[in-house]
Amino acid sequence: MSIAYINIGSNMGNRTALIEQAVAHIELLCQSVATRAPFIESEPWGFDSPHSFLNLGIAIESHLKPLELLQELLKIEKSICAASHRDENGNYVDRMIDIDLIAIDDIVIDTPQLQLPHPRMHLRDFVLTPMAHLNPSWIHPILNQSIVQLQKQLYEKTY
Repeated sequence: MSIAYINIGSNMGNRTALIEQAVAHIELLCQSVATRAPFIESEPWGFDSPHSFLNLGIAIESHLKPLELLQELLKIEKSICAASHRDENGNYVDRMIDIDLIAIDDIVIDTPQLQLPHPRMHLRDFVLTPMAHLNPSWIHPILNQSIVQLQKQLYEKTY
């Protein structure tokens, strides 16, 4: 069994209910109960919108291989809302649900289908803050830095 770190976000509709629906599907898929970080609000990342995101980070045991897990998470995402996360120009848009596979243990994968850890996790406080709650001792296997170090660097760049 591996520990998968997953972020779930929503900035449209009943955000809490949509996120809870996603967690229920993920727990059923993994046959495990997720450990949860507190919900956090964040501004949209990579696009402008008046709608803030509600985000939840979870850690869950999974028996699935990384690519299988990603494919199943995408199916869950589509079952909740089939709308695209991008417009016709490729820009991010508002969404009812967004499920991102952030990391699995300390596995490194770099393929066209899957990159682990998530290639932009260190740029997103709404990913780092939940990870700090879920596993503060986790070390990014490529950047060789702790979550606390990554948060500090992000904070220094932002302010």
